[in-house]
Amino acid sequence: MLRSWDLNLHITKSSGVVVYLQIAQQIIDEIQRGRLVPSAAMPGTRQLAEKLNVNRKTIVMAYDELIAQGWLSTENRRGTFVSAKLPHFSPPSQNNTALKQHIAETPLPVLAKYASAIDADNIAHLIDFNDGIPDTRLIPFETISKAFRHALIEPIRTNKLGYSDPRGMLNLRHAISEMLNMERGLNVDIDNICIARGSQMGIFLAARVLAKPNEYVVVENLSYPPAREAFRSCGAKILTVGLDQSGINVNELEALCKKYTISAIYVTPHHQFPTTVMMTAERRLKLLMLAEQYDFVIVEDDYDHEFHFHHHPVFPLASSNDAGRVIYVGSLSKVLAPGLRIGYLVASKEIINQCASEVMLIDRQGNSVTELAVAALLESGEIKRHIRRTLKVYNDRRNVLIDLLRNELGEFINFDSPNGGLAIWLRLNEDIEMNKLVQNALREKVKILPGSLFSESEVDVNGIRLGFGSLNTNELTTGVHRLKRVLTDG
Repeated sequence: MLRSWDLNLHITKSSGVVVYLQIAQQIIDEIQRGRLVPSAAMPGTRQLAEKLNVNRKTIVMAYDELIAQGWLSTENRRGTFVSAKLPHFSPPSQNNTALKQHIAETPLPVLAKYASAIDADNIAHLIDFNDGIPDTRLIPFETISKAFRHALIEPIRTNKLGYSDPRGMLNLRHAISEMLNMERGLNVDIDNICIARGSQMGIFLAARVLAKPNEYVVVENLSYPPAREAFRSCGAKILTVGLDQSGINVNELEALCKKYTISAIYVTPHHQFPTTVMMTAERRLKLLMLAEQYDFVIVEDDYDHEFHFHHHPVFPLASSNDAGRVIYVGSLSKVLAPGLRIGYLVASKEIINQCASEVMLIDRQGNSVTELAVAALLESGEIKRHIRRTLKVYNDRRNVLIDLLRNELGEFINFDSPNGGLAIWLRLNEDIEMNKLVQNALREKVKILPGSLFSESEVDVNGIRLGFGSLNTNELTTGVHRLKRVLTDG
């Protein structure tokens, strides 16, 4: 009988156990793991003997022992098989009830909820209106590759590619502090900065420091789901407040402060996630006053500060951080590529030291080579030049998408043109069923992110966040035309 697989067994001559019994025990183990199923054909004795470089009689003795114990059976002229009378064994990880009692079933991250609905063919031709990621095709790869090459070679030559500061490489922290002080109005030095693997890790570190079990953390009723879950994973109870065209509803927030002891609030004031609204100066000042009055910390996620199209980006809340009430989270992932995983926290020296302690527990430190390369790109001005180049591209794509939405989907939607960011928030007609729209769009090979994904309670929200940064003009046009077909057909 032709067998298309090999039985991988290992013999240890110094084990003290005779060889045929070692072979027999390993076959039993394979059966109990579920890798050898009932009625499965076993290798011939001559074949297995040659593979293990042992005498054929040794294999015969092992098989005879297993047949005597009921693990194997023989059939005349057909060979030896795993006994058909044995039960089907499941892998231990699927059959360990004790472990299941301690580990709750964990759902997919909310933003990945619809990924499993896309088959391989759809992925190849999919138009993905993501949550606003950049276009990695625009990266100056030759310049970046040179920076990475130098960042790898030089530390190896000087034996400096070992463990380093958990707060991040000194070069990068210095370059980021200069950028923040010169361009964003902050007043920080290297001791106020901790490098993280992207802004999400930065948010998680802030949550670890700020959120204690059963304490209250506030988010807007539409916000970034992984940020909410970061605080919740640290034991915090989540409260929500509304928002409007001026940003967070500070009156609702003040009412919550009077009722609960708030430890922190998470906000995205520059380009609110997901609605893209910019918080007004009046609301910013009120938020800072409430933080001082009610003794809570503001976690400010400035996830795409660089991409503002009509005027210079507004200074962050952290630029008015005289009382140390703001933890500022930023990222270079949107500037370069999400896959490079460079984010950072800015806070008081005491908080940064606490964050460094958390880094030691989960990651020890970041990627030194990437940090050195990005530091060099910042110091040389290449990142600033890249931002200037891509800002024009993204503004053109934004304008193309705005025209397409107005001309093709005007009867189905309403929206405000965002002044910045890499996404547009669409408000759909109330009679449009969102779940049906998402599924029908997938069939047309368009992926969209419905508003319910961003809601704390996942209630139906007739809104869509359309990211345009990663799509060129042809892709934007194709995507909108496909959406029009879906909306027209109902």
